[in-house]
Amino acid sequence: MGMDLTLFMVDWARLGTAPVEDRIGLLEDMAWPWALEESYDPGRARADGWLWPPGPEPAWCAGYSFFTTNGAHAPHVHAGSAWADMRSLVDASVREPMDTFLDGLVRDAGPAFAAGGGFFPPAVDPWHRRVLLACPPDALPGKAGAWERVEPRLEELRAPFAAECEGWAGRPDTFEDFIALLREWGDVTTTAAHRGWGLVGLP
Repeated sequence: MGMDLTLFMVDWARLGTAPVEDRIGLLEDMAWPWALEESYDPGRARADGWLWPPGPEPAWCAGYSFFTTNGAHAPHVHAGSAWADMRSLVDASVREPMDTFLDGLVRDAGPAFAAGGGFFPPAVDPWHRRVLLACPPDALPGKAGAWERVEPRLEELRAPFAAECEGWAGRPDTFEDFIALLREWGDVTTTAAHRGWGLVGLP
């Protein structure tokens, strides 16, 4: 059984009021008790993938359910590997904004980015679970802008995908699967950037 990805859009300032060592736990508390609430409706707000916590209190985070992955982390890793394989075949005018868009989301951008530059406990701390990704609010406008430049040119990735990724284990099954996941990330980053919130992925 593989690892899952639970993705949150988070009010960074609100989460930042908690001690660093408590922040992952706060997000975990938001993820699972919703199902115990009498007012919980698992279909609520899922038309766009976002699930907001019930109750009268102003929400400071929301979970996102990827339509294309069934919650698994592996498809995101496969998409990052596919991009790494094909990027040298892509024109720089697409490659550069795609790097900006994908770095830290489906491509590893290093431990500092993964831990939100110290916003979460270090990944080496055995007493705290690590985060899979932490994209602070100040990084998201750049990602949303990069997506806006790349989205109209996605078809240009078809031939590089066919040349480097098609039929390989550990890569998306089809070009359409790859693009569908990219579009979800495009929607997620655009929504978070519009709110001025960040993104956090937990295993």
